[in-house]
Amino acid sequence: MSQQSDQFKRLVAHCKEYGFIYQSSEVYDGLAAVYDYGPYGAELKNNIKRYWWRAMVDMHENIVGIDAAIFMHPKTWKASGHVDAFNDPLIDNKDSKRRYRADVLIEDHIAKIEGKINKEVTKAKKRFDNFDEKMFRETNGRVKGYQEKINAITERLATAMTNNDMEELKAIIVDLDIADPDTGSRNWTDVRQFNLMFSTQLGNIAGTEGKLYLRPETAQGIFVNFLNVQKSTRQKIPFGIAQIGKAFRNEIVARQFIFRMREFEQMEMQFFVRPGEEMKWYEYWKEVRMKWHKALGTPDEKLRYHDHEALAHYANAALDIEFEFPFGFKELEGIHSRTDFDLASHSELSGKKMQYFDPELNENYVPYVIETSIGVDRMFLATMSQALVNEVVPGSDDPNNKRDVLKIPPALAPVKCAILPLKRNEEAIVNKAKDIFNQLKLSFHCQYDDTGSIGKLYRRQDAIGTPFCITVDFESLEDNMVTIRDRDTLKQERVSIEKVAEIVGKKVDMKHILA
Repeated sequence: MSQQSDQFKRLVAHCKEYGFIYQSSEVYDGLAAVYDYGPYGAELKNNIKRYWWRAMVDMHENIVGIDAAIFMHPKTWKASGHVDAFNDPLIDNKDSKRRYRADVLIEDHIAKIEGKINKEVTKAKKRFDNFDEKMFRETNGRVKGYQEKINAITERLATAMTNNDMEELKAIIVDLDIADPDTGSRNWTDVRQFNLMFSTQLGNIAGTEGKLYLRPETAQGIFVNFLNVQKSTRQKIPFGIAQIGKAFRNEIVARQFIFRMREFEQMEMQFFVRPGEEMKWYEYWKEVRMKWHKALGTPDEKLRYHDHEALAHYANAALDIEFEFPFGFKELEGIHSRTDFDLASHSELSGKKMQYFDPELNENYVPYVIETSIGVDRMFLATMSQALVNEVVPGSDDPNNKRDVLKIPPALAPVKCAILPLKRNEEAIVNKAKDIFNQLKLSFHCQYDDTGSIGKLYRRQDAIGTPFCITVDFESLEDNMVTIRDRDTLKQERVSIEKVAEIVGKKVDMKHILA
């Protein structure tokens, strides 16, 4: 756990030092759980969004995109259930004065037991040559005991959350002897519900008539536009509507850097299907979305499905795609079968029929919905935490000769290539390098840098994840060739300047991962 903590601290420090993420309003000592994306962070974030949009919208002829407003009619959130039911169960520690989500404390306790199982599996793997992990988990007495504990706690938690039973949540925490993670105190208050929506006023007149909410999710903007989109694009069921946008939640317990924030960005797609066919499409999108993550080179062991024990009021099936962050496996993307809850609720409260006429069945019905929802910021954090490596420089015999390198997939890298003059005081070399930069910037995002020695320039580009460096030297003036350096292998190749755009362009093209 200490190693994970150190890794996470190193990641947070790296993000600030190299211009990926800053604390918001830092000159005023910052605003808790709000962050700004720096020059390289903004580029990476935009590339992640572009990858999602291309995979979701461009690659599907029956999915279209919208950009709905952040402000919506207040009745929207009454129909969606957010006004009455969008709450977190919170508990305070009387000694430390710190506040926690009760369900997260219990989930973290479960994760600790899972950690004990993993330790047993790791030890057994070292002892036996032909190790059968599945059989070991099913037959080892200690592992079975741990798993039984997990199952019992999970079932209890699911029942309490489904029944909105705050007393039972407190009882689980007490029964499991869960302590304050920071102080070890077990002096807890009762569990209480806290609504997560930010509210504001429309115009200058205070009162319920002018009350607005900052949207806590982007999905409702899709649902209220269902008929508009279907009619204007002449889509037939099944079809989807995708959106990328900001959402806001008044998270009292906002921790773990950008994993849980008060202002965040979502990439959501709502897929409208015939009633009765929702589980077929649920399974389809479950597989498609996992492939999207793995196409980036994410190892299988870093990703897993987690089925929801307690379903939201609108769902008949739900799961998370979890990623192993430095602080453990946590939700990265949610896939939900939302039934017809949203369209039916808006239809009822608005008095407008939100139905689809199916020409094949010759009937009207309210479509069912499969949702895929992923946080841009969480995807950013997953990308960075997987990419940041402190390693011995490839080819070096000195174990102390290390470098920090961001091995971001080239298609997502903030800077695709850097043009570096070997000598910054040689006018001819500098002019040549700037000419090359001006040519390449038309093809992809690149950077010119002459602010240090070539070794230091290489290290800085490694640290921001630039996959290729183009070095311009004295020979370039004579033979019109440059050296391309690969970020991961450090292999250097001499190529013609005319071929640089083609060589780099092929390797950073997003179509390779989309395929």
